[in-house]
Amino acid sequence: MRNVKPVKVGNCVLDGSHIYIQSMLNVRSDDIEGSVRQAVELEKAGCEIVRAAIPNMEAVRLIPAIKEAVSIPLVADIHFDYKLALEAAAAGVDKIRINPGNIGGMDRVKQVVEACRSKNIPIRIGVNSGSLEKEILAKYGSPTPEALVESAMTHAAMLEHFDFDDIVISIKSSDVNKMIASYRLAAEKCRYPLHLGVTEAGTERMGLIKSAVGIGSLLCDGIGETIRVSLTDDPVKEIEAAKDILRCIGKRGGVRLVSCPTCGRTRIDLIGTAKKVEAAVKDLDKDITVAVMGCVVNGPGEAREADVGIAGGDGCAIIFRKDGTQRKIKEEDIVTELLAEVDKL
Repeated sequence: MRNVKPVKVGNCVLDGSHIYIQSMLNVRSDDIEGSVRQAVELEKAGCEIVRAAIPNMEAVRLIPAIKEAVSIPLVADIHFDYKLALEAAAAGVDKIRINPGNIGGMDRVKQVVEACRSKNIPIRIGVNSGSLEKEILAKYGSPTPEALVESAMTHAAMLEHFDFDDIVISIKSSDVNKMIASYRLAAEKCRYPLHLGVTEAGTERMGLIKSAVGIGSLLCDGIGETIRVSLTDDPVKEIEAAKDILRCIGKRGGVRLVSCPTCGRTRIDLIGTAKKVEAAVKDLDKDITVAVMGCVVNGPGEAREADVGIAGGDGCAIIFRKDGTQRKIKEEDIVTELLAEVDKL
């Protein structure tokens, strides 16, 4: 485990003891009502920190409106204009995402630092492979992991110059290998909490795969205090994907579904059954494993660690529990009977 410097974001403490799930509003920033509605939806879905773009002064009105509607911390995403950071701090935002190097001089950086310090607001430095400083890009020739980390450390030093260290760092790339290498290097270079993500990961299918590989690999290394799965889709899907990633590596509870890929021995509609069970248990707050298996070959044997499960037969199934008890049920009763057993756990 990294020796992480704890940073408080609203009621969340980024210290590695809990991996916080983030997402970002994708409603137009001038649509206050729509933004508030989406923030509420994200909180209900399990989002623990929500971010909103603040591209202009009008968008600052989002901050009090969203803060009134949700209890999770709100991050203001700001580029170039330091005055937006000052106004966001004054409006009560919980964290500011900014690159100190692109807001125009150390006097402006100092103003932002002082505004954040006065209200205990941390700053996330967000480095992106598509927006490296020209001198660093010239030095390394391309946005290498070393270039990305140097950029992040340079920006952090600008804040440290004013004795400010409530800092969170993200170093994002759409290249999964580069993203993983960058965060591993950053973890060696600093103690600041790291916000993990594969930027511009793509639409749901590929974006989920890239995020699972990138974010999951780092979390398994003990790197990362908060994550955002970036999808070109409804941000609620980002929350669902993040929860699944964390569940897969044992960082979250909830129902884990085990199901076999089917083969020529299968005599029930296993694919349809597994999908129905998955939909029924996805929001259950139970730290259990449920198995949906196609036959007795890979039923109770391969799924012996499951708390409860079924193994298909010819138009029927065996329902089994971890305590060794089994009973036979009809195919049409599989989902109902299995969910009834889950309810008993």
